[in-house]
Amino acid sequence: MDLKVERLPDGSARYTTIDGDMVDQICWLHYGREWETTEAVYVANAGLAARGPVLPAGVVIRLPLIAAPTASRRDTIRLFD
Repeated sequence: MDLKVERLPDGSARYTTIDGDMVDQICWLHYGREWETTEAVYVANAGLAARGPVLPAGVVIRLPLIAAPTASRRDTIRLFD
């Protein structure tokens, strides 16, 4: 699935939801990852979290410009080798 976004002059983008969209899914499709991006999208869109996890059609979301990660993320902790 490809997200149809409108690029803005400041480097961010604007996306209008379709029924059933979720912010983490939008972040995955737009940024290629959920971590660090989902929080940034909520910060850039006041009141978005209050709409709940599944969004209705027609919600305009600003997708801020977020730099690509510089190092690989390592979340796995091994208790035994």
